[in-house]
Amino acid sequence: MLTVREILARPVRWRAACLGGLSLAVLAVGPAYAQEGGATPPPAVSVLKLAAHPVPVMSELPGRIAATRVAEVRAQVTGILQERVFEQGTFVKKGDVLYRIDPDLFRVRVTSAEATLQRAKALQANAKQQYDRQKELRARDVASGASYDTAAANLAQSDADVALAEAALEEARINLGYTEVRAPITGIIGGALVTEGALVTTLDANQKLALIQQIDPVYADFTQSSAELLALKRAVADGKLASPAPGQARVELVFDDGTIYAQPGRLLFSSASVDAMTGQVTLRAEFPNPKSDLLPGLYVRIRIEQAVRDGAITVPQRAVLRAQDGKAQVYVVATDGTVEARDITLGQTFGSDWVVETGLKSGEQIIVDGVQKAQPGGKVTVEIWKPAENTRPADKAATQAIR
Repeated sequence: MLTVREILARPVRWRAACLGGLSLAVLAVGPAYAQEGGATPPPAVSVLKLAAHPVPVMSELPGRIAATRVAEVRAQVTGILQERVFEQGTFVKKGDVLYRIDPDLFRVRVTSAEATLQRAKALQANAKQQYDRQKELRARDVASGASYDTAAANLAQSDADVALAEAALEEARINLGYTEVRAPITGIIGGALVTEGALVTTLDANQKLALIQQIDPVYADFTQSSAELLALKRAVADGKLASPAPGQARVELVFDDGTIYAQPGRLLFSSASVDAMTGQVTLRAEFPNPKSDLLPGLYVRIRIEQAVRDGAITVPQRAVLRAQDGKAQVYVVATDGTVEARDITLGQTFGSDWVVETGLKSGEQIIVDGVQKAQPGGKVTVEIWKPAENTRPADKAATQAIR
């Protein structure tokens, strides 16, 4: 046998002939090896067996956050503002003192009203004595009827004077209490709109001292096309969709960056009229806001469950392919392991799944993982697909329902 050095020393034509013979030998051995059991086995793929299940029909609509209660802090008596008590931008409770108005004038009025009441009570006591005396004389036929009537009228007038003085005293005390401007509701107070030393009055309708907004919970006002709303109602009426039970419609809030607010909301109402300018219907939802993350005026998107599609088929988004003409496809595995490329029509998204309008039915198996290893018409070996651990709870529930 020639060594490598001896082969290299030979002419080029001789070396080419040797290599050609070696190639023919390899080609001759290859088929024999394949016939002896070296054939490639079918690729392994992960499949999901489809099952029909209810799927909520979700709409994502634009909206803005609004405070549930808004109160303007106003003065109820006229006077000079002496002190601002609250810290701007802080949380205040109903009844907390916010401002103090100079109370001296109102204390004097209370004192005057108390004196007026004492005088009225003194006159009332005298009138009562006169009336009792005339009543006794009248019973003995000593006094005339005119004297008795006069005494009765004086007593009635004295009683009225006492009641009037008591009302005036109560009014004076109320006005004295109004010199402490208190929070009408619980919420977040904004900036002070007046300063110490300013004259505040009840005559100026535009004069506000501060603004308080209650933001736990908050409202989310959003709009929807009247045509979309009408189409949903018709689908429910035709039996294509089911309406969610009262109070059970799921409402979610989505921020600009796509994150979902942790607290679910509840739908309060849908307006009974359509905006003539925009053709939109206004809806309102309520969300808890314990950490004050949602501020009035914030732009958000609202996902709301408006109907339920019974017997829907959903597939994971990762299982959907696109054909050359752009149509959506999935690979369906028959009972004998043969792969078929199936055109499908996609509907809305449901978590990490697509809702399939047409093309699939319950009980069929589709390839989720390993699609790139399968070929239409070829065979595969299958194993059950398991969703990732980081799948959202809603998606896990959907996957379990599909199985």
